[in-house]
Amino acid sequence: MSFTTILFIVFVVIVSLQLIYYLIYLFSFSLQRSETKLKKHIPLSVIICAKNEEENLKRNLPYILEQDYSNFEIVLVNDSSSDDTLEVMERFEANNKNVKIVDVKSNEAFWGNKKYALTLGIKASSNDFLVFTDADCKPNSNNWLAQISSKFSNQKAIVLGYGAYAKKKYSILNALIRFETIITALQYFSYAKLGLPYMGVGRNMAYRKELFFNNNGFNGHMSIKSGDDDLFINEVANANNTDICFSKESFTISEPKKTFKDWILQKRRHVSTASFYKTKHKILLGLFYASQLLFWVFAITLIVLGYKMQWVLAIIALRFMIQLLCFGLTAKKLDDANLIFFAPFLELFLVSTQLSIFIANLISTPKHWK
Repeated sequence: MSFTTILFIVFVVIVSLQLIYYLIYLFSFSLQRSETKLKKHIPLSVIICAKNEEENLKRNLPYILEQDYSNFEIVLVNDSSSDDTLEVMERFEANNKNVKIVDVKSNEAFWGNKKYALTLGIKASSNDFLVFTDADCKPNSNNWLAQISSKFSNQKAIVLGYGAYAKKKYSILNALIRFETIITALQYFSYAKLGLPYMGVGRNMAYRKELFFNNNGFNGHMSIKSGDDDLFINEVANANNTDICFSKESFTISEPKKTFKDWILQKRRHVSTASFYKTKHKILLGLFYASQLLFWVFAITLIVLGYKMQWVLAIIALRFMIQLLCFGLTAKKLDDANLIFFAPFLELFLVSTQLSIFIANLISTPKHWK
């Protein structure tokens, strides 16, 4: 058996693995319709942890205060900011009875650790149902809180939402960020629907305070600077206590990073937490990402070698057809359908970037959340 034949056989196995992932795992969310049953407004505490976010708070807090929801408070956590974040918070508190402030001073034992500040904010909250977002996020509608809270029930103590990024024209970086965000949401929504929830995003998620303290909060990973959202969810979420919310009214919208350097640093922090996931999640996610990388490596190699071109191109076409169908349905559901045409190119760019991030994190790990 020749070397090129072996490459071709391995390529077929890799593509088969990809198709299994898409057909068994990822299509579970792509084909799902959004359903929301609005209920009586349960008391909510919206928790926003901010570090040097004075401008974002001025811009986005009014959208949260204007929510069409009868019973909620906003807990603003100032995480040792060096700008005028605290002063901005105090102005909002003075003008709104449902705003309270938690001013976190520098603590040598927890310096640079968002989890410490968040824990103090959770302790200060008045309600059992907590909704989390960031200072640079704004709700996509005045029904954001109503949509998210509708997913809580006697059994469901965790709600995973979608945190989109604002669209910028003529920006490759912006398209890449949005593409990666959709792929990530496709995965964590799909796995949650299949009873294997493994992460959420702090830009838009909710859980009960009782769940937080019954599981000792962030204590199991307090020493890890990142992961206040995904590591906690990975630790406590299961098939029975987790639901997803992805109606357009339930989205939050964030301003994306403006430079590749800032985005790479952000992704390095996020990727550094994946090694602390449960083993089953690491295996499933690791196989998927590895198969993505190997697909491109073997596809390009076989095309360059000119080996069985008709078969190779047919297999590549089949894989892209399934991928684009799955991604297209998801992108349309998440209100970003104009990325569909560029998906193959963005995937190649993203896979290459993820490989460089993985190598960089082997050398050194980011130390602080900001």
